[in-house]
Amino acid sequence: MSQKNPALQLFNDLWADFSDPDFIWQVVALVACLGLAFVIAGWWQKRHAEGAGRLSDAGSRLAFPLTGMVLVGITRLALKPFFHVNLLKLALPLLGSMALVRGVVFVLRQAFPRATWLTTWERIIATLVWGWLALYITDLAPYFIDSLEQVEFAIGKQRVDLWQIVHGLLTVFLTVVLALWIAGLFESRLMRIDTLDSSLRIVGIRVAKALLTVVAIVASLALVGIDMTALSVFTGALGVGLGFGLQKIASNYVSGFIILLDRSIRIGNIIQVGADAGQVTQITTRYTVLKHPGGTEFIVPNETLIGTTVQNQTYSDSSLRLATTVGVAYDCDLELAMRLMAEAAAAQPRVQAEPAPKAFLTQFADSAIHLEVGFWIADPEEGKGNVVSDINLAIWRSFREHGVEIPYPQRAVRIVHEKSAD
Repeated sequence: MSQKNPALQLFNDLWADFSDPDFIWQVVALVACLGLAFVIAGWWQKRHAEGAGRLSDAGSRLAFPLTGMVLVGITRLALKPFFHVNLLKLALPLLGSMALVRGVVFVLRQAFPRATWLTTWERIIATLVWGWLALYITDLAPYFIDSLEQVEFAIGKQRVDLWQIVHGLLTVFLTVVLALWIAGLFESRLMRIDTLDSSLRIVGIRVAKALLTVVAIVASLALVGIDMTALSVFTGALGVGLGFGLQKIASNYVSGFIILLDRSIRIGNIIQVGADAGQVTQITTRYTVLKHPGGTEFIVPNETLIGTTVQNQTYSDSSLRLATTVGVAYDCDLELAMRLMAEAAAAQPRVQAEPAPKAFLTQFADSAIHLEVGFWIADPEEGKGNVVSDINLAIWRSFREHGVEIPYPQRAVRIVHEKSAD
């Protein structure tokens, strides 16, 4: 290594360039490269503004720094035979670090679209990248690495140093981010296949993310040089602990995959589990969400859906039979009342024409004859109470128009007067 202070040497070179009259040409060349890169990045964003896809979004974010690096690199090679180009040499790693920060943050935002902590992480990533860049520019990076290598730890029979650990964490982080980005690309492509069942698409996405994450971690540790056998004792103890302590979570996780694979319950089905009923709105690895028409959401563990009887009203057919009961007077025209009830149900747009609504006489009660009209709907997810209410209102109006009486309970009270004894 050079005996001179690298930072001092760099500052001396920059100061010498600044004192040189030709320094203005470096500034002009750098400004021209950055301006042209800005114009090209703007053109790229306008061209792909309406385009869908993660690659287009990534290109829009990385267009400026990558284009700037290419232009500055070409300009530096072209001007190097004529005067010093230390300013352009300094600009290259700065633009590269900008591209790295934007790329990593973009991949994280695609992998975790709802994460609010990315704002803080973006600053941390930028700080780490710029800090390492400062060490690289000042040529102090080798000294920093040597100081970290002096701190050693023992893991099993293998000894690792602090630099190896930091390097390993960074490699794992970058490889996992890359794996999540690839999984995101796979997810976007898979979700556009309409011919594939939604449950199978969800299974494919989750399996791909899990496999890519595991492969990324194992590959990154191998790249760093950490022997995986050194972690065998730790991973074995961890596996035993997870096996005993997380039985329910593991059972729910496996049950979630079984539900998605056998497609017994799908998103959009209307099911009932015990006293809980609603429409399936989400199937995760641990639980399934049921949304009741009243707005209440039930979180049912997947293990419960596998181990108990589930009433699926839309398993093979989304059609659902509903019924409503009305009481009429004993002296009314029953055939007219039954016809009016069937016509009122058939007039509703949500009621299916086949099978047609049909009325039945169900009971001779104390104060009325109970009539029931049954009908079928094809969209139970739109609600059941609303269509029953509309049909009841239509029946009431039709009965009033045709003079069909809906009686109310009546009680006759008879007073018997006893003759008084003489």
